Amino acid sequence: MARLTYRDAGVDIDAGDSLVERIKPHVRTTRRPEVLADVGGFAGLCRLPLGLREPIMVSGTDGVGTKLKLAFMTGRHDTVGVDLVAMCANDVATVGADALFFLDYFATGRLDVGTAERVIAGVADGCRRAGCTLLGGETAEMPGMYPDGEYDLAGFCVGVVDRHEMLDGSTVKVGDVVVGGFSSGLHSNGYSLARRALLDAAKYDLDAEVGGLGRTLGEALLEPTVVYARAAHRAMRTGQIHAMAHITGGGLGGNIPRVLPDGVGVQLDPRRWTRHALFDLIQRAGDVDEAEMRRTFNLGLGMAFVVEAAGADAVMAVLRENHIGCAIVGEVIPSDAVDEARVTFVGD
Repeated sequence: MARLTYRDAGVDIDAGDSLVERIKPHVRTTRRPEVLADVGGFAGLCRLPLGLREPIMVSGTDGVGTKLKLAFMTGRHDTVGVDLVAMCANDVATVGADALFFLDYFATGRLDVGTAERVIAGVADGCRRAGCTLLGGETAEMPGMYPDGEYDLAGFCVGVVDRHEMLDGSTVKVGDVVVGGFSSGLHSNGYSLARRALLDAAKYDLDAEVGGLGRTLGEALLEPTVVYARAAHRAMRTGQIHAMAHITGGGLGGNIPRVLPDGVGVQLDPRRWTRHALFDLIQRAGDVDEAEMRRTFNLGLGMAFVVEAAGADAVMAVLRENHIGCAIVGEVIPSDAVDEARVTFVGD
């Protein structure tokens, strides 16, 4: 019997080393001044920004979910890394934190260096958009754990906020307005329902242009999540933001109440923002009830900013300067309701 090697067993150390060298230029473009070491060590090193009176570390972790299935089906791997950073950094931003650094975890059965580089280049792109450093990560080659051509992706973001500037929703009051940050599409939620409706029920082709999308269905579904983190942190400097909610799984009704104090709710007016054609296409293809759409998808709003009414223009000016489309989409009202019922819609 011939002598076995690790490569014979399915793990190529040389490929892993090659990947590290190929991603170093991408990583360097994300470096913040607080970072103390380059990628490749056993651990990433980052000091806290200077000038903070009582720094509070803020962390968030997430993945991309079944949106990865679309990347596998289309062979397009350059955008899911942006999604990964967005899902974590946007969460961290909701308490007013500045995203400092990011760590990624890429796991696959057989390491394809070209595919992995495209994915991690996307992660670096997301970090640049968030203003954080890609401080390190892990590439795991695990034969037999994943089908050929597939991988999983997870990430971890750490930010910092001065305690006296931290948002906890306690200042939200009746009369505040809701500024909605527009989404780019589904972001990274609801893809199991979207695939069932569009691909299984309606039998649409990912390479076809359908439903007035103006591009292929695959391109529309893989549009990356908007990274609100940097713009949100800059908008915090206006002093007008009382709370922020990242609209992920659970939709508007499931996420906005998480940042509201007792005794208030939010009334939203769907006429004040544009609902992407992709959502209507999913609804028609799967005959999905409107209530189910609302609790599954963001429906066009990826971040909700609860703002002092008189300061809404200042907040929106900063968001727009940072390329985030936005509008006043609702207001804070008295409410004794609980959970999702605290968010109501004009016209219901």
